[in-house]
Amino acid sequence: MKKIGFLSFGHWSDHPSYQTRTAGDTLLQSIDLAVAAEEIGLDGAYFRVHHFARQLASPFPLLAAIGAKTSKIEIGTGVIDMRYENPLYMVEDAGAADLISKGRLQLGISRGSPEQVIDGWRYFGYEPADEENDADMGRKKALEFLERLEGRGFAQPNPNPMFPNPPGLLRLEPHSEGLRERIWWGAASNTTAVWAAENAMYLQSSTLKFDENGKPFHIQQAEQIRMYKDAWRKAGHQREPRVSVSRSIFAIVNEQDRYYFGQQGKGSDSFGYIESDKRAIFGKSYAAEPDKLIEELSRDEAIQEADTLLLTIPNTLGVDYNVHILSAIMNYIAPALGWR
Repeated sequence: MKKIGFLSFGHWSDHPSYQTRTAGDTLLQSIDLAVAAEEIGLDGAYFRVHHFARQLASPFPLLAAIGAKTSKIEIGTGVIDMRYENPLYMVEDAGAADLISKGRLQLGISRGSPEQVIDGWRYFGYEPADEENDADMGRKKALEFLERLEGRGFAQPNPNPMFPNPPGLLRLEPHSEGLRERIWWGAASNTTAVWAAENAMYLQSSTLKFDENGKPFHIQQAEQIRMYKDAWRKAGHQREPRVSVSRSIFAIVNEQDRYYFGQQGKGSDSFGYIESDKRAIFGKSYAAEPDKLIEELSRDEAIQEADTLLLTIPNTLGVDYNVHILSAIMNYIAPALGWR
């Protein structure tokens, strides 16, 4: 059995074909979709974080709201760009949202990818240290975030506090026990996947990664996952690792599906540059009638290696149609592939 969730980029625009015309539309529909996804049996509701864009940017109010209106579904991100974050304030926000959801947060973080503006993290007041680049800064912040999630005291208490303190050094509050074990790292390379395993983070692997050997995308991704699992074993962690992969998958079961996605399944892997000196490989979308889709997905090696599948959704088409998309996967595809 695989866990199946959705991943939303949270787009909005004042476009006549969009059901999400404003930020408020996107936020409120994201809550409604998570509630509906839980009702149809999905395991996770995940959200992408982008700054300076008409997309979701501050995840914790949304995650907390979903946590308050659901009871079972995992709630996560894919991913939070750590270059923009204050790790200590993030510990407090994450702890509060996790307590509201009663321990269902699954936070995906990363060192970040190209954004809408040049060095956007500078506008947030952050600069890499001497002899560091922005990726180094993102990873360093991630490690500080992980350390503070442990809940150990580190701050010297005021001898004359406003309220009585417990003995010893103080930690950040609210502390949510177990959240440290539910942090995922979004890795675009084999090296960073291994780094994630060494630091006891779960692995999120997206629909793109750096092209490291010229093989098809799903094969490169499967190799990355196997390297991650091997590194996890070597590190001696006492819990089982988890791995998610993202895919755009659309089962064509009516004419509306065919209108929206009939041409998407005819593509193949593609190549491009998300950094000026590193070629990336992008996985194809899957769109076909259920029988053909089942056949194609059964050959995707990375899906076989992962325990969690995140379905990227066209959130601008509205809650009802996205529930239809997700229901089609749950009804026609998941059982046939042994995911249910």
